[in-house]
Amino acid sequence: MSDEIINRVANSKLVTINLEDYYPEGKRVLFDIKDWLFEGFVLREKDFRNQVSEFDWSQFKDNYIALTCSSDAIIPGWAFMLLSIQLEPYAKKIIIGNLETLETSIYQDVLKNLDVSKFKDKPIIIKGCSKKPVPQNAYIMLATKLKPVAKSIMYGEACSFVPLYKNK
Repeated sequence: MSDEIINRVANSKLVTINLEDYYPEGKRVLFDIKDWLFEGFVLREKDFRNQVSEFDWSQFKDNYIALTCSSDAIIPGWAFMLLSIQLEPYAKKIIIGNLETLETSIYQDVLKNLDVSKFKDKPIIIKGCSKKPVPQNAYIMLATKLKPVAKSIMYGEACSFVPLYKNK
């Protein structure tokens, strides 16, 4: 009997994908327009346009922006469009929604461009733990994209995973 310890995980054909590795750098900002509304509820076009034109948008250089209104105000579509036009020269991405919606949108772009051909006929483990805010939707998008090419898809760690799919 040999006393040598063999790392079977390291020697296996398993490929681990960590979505955290695909996390794009850049500050995420929730831009709330509530304070730009009269009494927090009414959008007065002239006042709103003045605030937009006087604001320093350059502070959002290389940021990801989620536009929102946290009050129950009814915001016309053009207001968010006007903000996005001002932000476009600076921001990496602009959406209407919350920070989770923003992260999902960012990962949609990342995964849309991911070349999965290198995972053809391989057993894949999608790593589950992350220190960065990887949205749950990103895991679904990745699994869906891998299914046509992967031999199998698992979730978790190599030492303890949950099988999700096996190509028969």
